[in-house]
Amino acid sequence: MKNSSLLIRTAIILVITLIGIYLVFGPRGSVSADNFSWEGIKNNLAKNINLGLDLKGGSHLVMRVKTEDYLKKITENNESAALKAAQDAQLPVSDANYTAENNNYQVTLNLTDASKAQEVIDAVKKKVDFTNWTENTSGNTITWSLPVQTQTKLKEQATDQALKIIDSRINAFGVKEPTLQRQGRPDSGQILLQMPGVENPERVKALVGETSRLELMKVISPPNPSPIQTYPTKEAALQTIGGKDTDTKKVLLYAERDEEPVAAQNTPDQKAQRFVVVESPAVVDGSELRDASAVQGRGGGSDYQISFSFKPSGAQKFGDWTGKNIGSYMAVVLNNQVKSAPYIKGQIFDQGQIDGRFTKNTADDLALTLKSGALPAEIEYQEERTVGPSLGADSIRAGVAASIGGLAFVILFMLFYYRGSGVNAVIALMLNMLLTIAALIVFGSTLTLPGIAGLILGIGMAVDSNVLIFERIREELRLGFSVPESISIGFDRAFVTIIDTHITTIISSVILYLYGSGPIKGFAVTLILGLLINLFTAVFVSRTIFNWLLSRNPNMEKLSI
Repeated sequence: MKNSSLLIRTAIILVITLIGIYLVFGPRGSVSADNFSWEGIKNNLAKNINLGLDLKGGSHLVMRVKTEDYLKKITENNESAALKAAQDAQLPVSDANYTAENNNYQVTLNLTDASKAQEVIDAVKKKVDFTNWTENTSGNTITWSLPVQTQTKLKEQATDQALKIIDSRINAFGVKEPTLQRQGRPDSGQILLQMPGVENPERVKALVGETSRLELMKVISPPNPSPIQTYPTKEAALQTIGGKDTDTKKVLLYAERDEEPVAAQNTPDQKAQRFVVVESPAVVDGSELRDASAVQGRGGGSDYQISFSFKPSGAQKFGDWTGKNIGSYMAVVLNNQVKSAPYIKGQIFDQGQIDGRFTKNTADDLALTLKSGALPAEIEYQEERTVGPSLGADSIRAGVAASIGGLAFVILFMLFYYRGSGVNAVIALMLNMLLTIAALIVFGSTLTLPGIAGLILGIGMAVDSNVLIFERIREELRLGFSVPESISIGFDRAFVTIIDTHITTIISSVILYLYGSGPIKGFAVTLILGLLINLFTAVFVSRTIFNWLLSRNPNMEKLSI
């Protein structure tokens, strides 16, 4: 091989090696002398590699979206909307009811005149989406039923929606390299969440499970009241609307945070409970939000408020409604509690605010849940495990010890069996490990305990490649070929076999990655990267080392192999 070509190959190897060393051991951000001490290098390595839950410690949660509640809410909303649509059309409908239990979801309208059934159906379908529902008319009743296939599809949609919302909340929360994926059957509603490095997951759990439904509703109160019309008990408020909540009027707790104690005998942190009557449905709800953020209160200090703005469609509806209701009170309802009830002094289009003396953390969390959207249904936790940092450190030590032990055994074997040529294999092997870890860092992959197993298996595959090459060179030497010819033929003929074995293993690893869970994916990623890099180290690097030996001694008659 020409010296110029050999120098180019050497330069490529040297540059790639230096880049790998920097990626694995180099400092990030500001550089100081401490970065290059032994402790500094170890700290750099720990910062550069993303460690998984089993190595870094953290929380493992299996949650379930209550999809049955989601279907019940759809059924209940359709029942209310169907009744209202028929009444608005002044059709002979006496009442409506719904069933939502044991996988049986039905909406029923009761008619006083069966001959008007088709008119009722036409009027309802103009305003209510009963697509994919089974319709049945019998006597004076019209029934829409939700088929099992549609139930399954809606459950999957609810789980997918919850996944997207939880993902946005977790990413905004700042958990590094979380694992979030569906688990079990597609319609089971199960979701797996792993959060490496989260020592106290309670805040994250609260953030993930919070439904945070925002609604702006009109308060039923005398014109221009001062103060707003409230009631001391829920029962007193219900009496004003017939004794129970209706489709158009509801009683809600007025839960402002700055209320005074009810009486002197109450403890200082007890707050007065008041109730208000609001109109339903809401004027605008959280689905129309464009943005929400925590802002410091006008008085400064530790009090925070939630400022929100609407999308154009929501802003138009809000503007039309406030323009027609100047002089009334508007309830800002969060999760079925009135957080504030501002007096409408003029028309408002696209912005609003929730007062209530929030802390910065609670305000940030609330703004985030509002911005990411409401979960389709409540979340329940089915499994929770916490991996302590010390247990993760033990796993790292065990994994590193296993890797070093396996590597030491392989090095001793290669040096003993192939003598001088074994040094060639050892250099290629060490470079393979370095570049595999560097590749994990470049792609932002997470190193898990199964990933360490993949790294160890990659060592075995790398050694196997060198053995194939060295044995082929031995065969050529036995057949009487010269050392340069044996090296050239050995690499050329072994290369095809190496490609075959690597491709089959890579295909298997890709399948594991596509269909496996988090730990299995970690194993597959590490093994795939190790195999791809091995094509460079076992073939390109190893052959370059032999070429250097031949350039120093072109007439070499013996090879230590």
